[in-house]
Amino acid sequence: MAGSTIIASSPLSSVFAAGTDVIRVAVIGCGGRGTGAAVDALESGQQIKIVAMADAFKDNLDSAYTNLQKKYADKMDVPDSRKYVGFDAYKAAIKDADVVILTTPPGFRPIHFEEAIKAGKHVFMEKPVAVDIPGIRKVLEVAAEAKRKKLNVVVGLQRRYQTNYREAIKRIQDGAIGDVVAGQVYWNSGGVWVRPRKPEQTEMEYQMRNWYYFNWLCGDHIVEQHVHNIDVANWVKGKYPISIEGTGSRAHRTGKDYGEIYDNFAIEMTYDDGSVVYSQCRHFEGTHNRVEEAFQATKGRVYLSAGNQAVLWDANGKEIYRHDAKGNPNPYRQEHVELFAAIAKGEYKFDNAEYGAYSTLTGIIGRLACYTGTVVTWEKAIQSNVSIMPEHYAWDALPRPLPDANGLYPVAVPGINTALYI
Repeated sequence: MAGSTIIASSPLSSVFAAGTDVIRVAVIGCGGRGTGAAVDALESGQQIKIVAMADAFKDNLDSAYTNLQKKYADKMDVPDSRKYVGFDAYKAAIKDADVVILTTPPGFRPIHFEEAIKAGKHVFMEKPVAVDIPGIRKVLEVAAEAKRKKLNVVVGLQRRYQTNYREAIKRIQDGAIGDVVAGQVYWNSGGVWVRPRKPEQTEMEYQMRNWYYFNWLCGDHIVEQHVHNIDVANWVKGKYPISIEGTGSRAHRTGKDYGEIYDNFAIEMTYDDGSVVYSQCRHFEGTHNRVEEAFQATKGRVYLSAGNQAVLWDANGKEIYRHDAKGNPNPYRQEHVELFAAIAKGEYKFDNAEYGAYSTLTGIIGRLACYTGTVVTWEKAIQSNVSIMPEHYAWDALPRPLPDANGLYPVAVPGINTALYI
């Protein structure tokens, strides 16, 4: 688990369109993140063309296409016949490409990932990779199939591709500060966008448009956003926690516009060596922001942040490494640079889906611990069959949860209805 890549003993044969070295890419999920990932792919330094696009909403697709066409017209080959709209649009788009970019709301990730690997495609997929435990098991099952087929899979936990994290964590794993015995990871910020309900929207459309506030789509922000910092903890430790406990609530963002999610979480992740990493995330407007990680070890300590900072000290407080951020590549771009370079060379090099799934699972267990007010073990959680996904996908279908007469959604109360969650 120490690194972000593996290298196959022999290279893959080319998967490109017959008679060309152009890599054909399909973008599935055409919001801001999908557009950004498409740009990063197009700027990766390889011969790439976007050949298909898919989204549940036509306006999302049209907006992304227009924005990409303005700057990358020579790399866009997406006629109307390869613009797919609707819940099943991903199936058609996957067939058209060599590589698929999966950037829909994360609740759809397991079924989209399964379809892509079944079709023999390389994958870039955004984090998190699922929102419930049955989804995690599906991703792990498909990850094993991707590995068997030697299909490259990169997950958008971009700190794994960020130079300061790579350099610092390599030193930690080489023993520079001894054994890590404690840590603290944070994503405290003011929260994200709100998209108010429109009278003409069905419940399904409203939740899809406002996806961040519904667990079947987002997983709550401890999963959707804080997974980055949780993944750093697991990466530094080289393992995953055996149990999690914590607390959380809706303290500030309590209105009907905020769906069912909490606005704060604080958890303790206990590992099998007895070490504990404390995790904190919140969405409070007008308060102090903090997005970083720190760890203490038997021979020193380390500080890390997404702002290209990394410092290691020995046990006496003497600085032993300070990262120089000068010239460091953008990690969002670097994910695609490395992925598409491997594909262009016919190499099998990336199997990120497994650690992506386990770090996502860590966030899900943290959510469950806070929602229920119990200590949740890894062993118990991974066996859960509680699915939070709708029974079927259609604009007139009813997702879970549903609002009451005042437009308010049910919110988890610790100690009540624990069986609904685990």
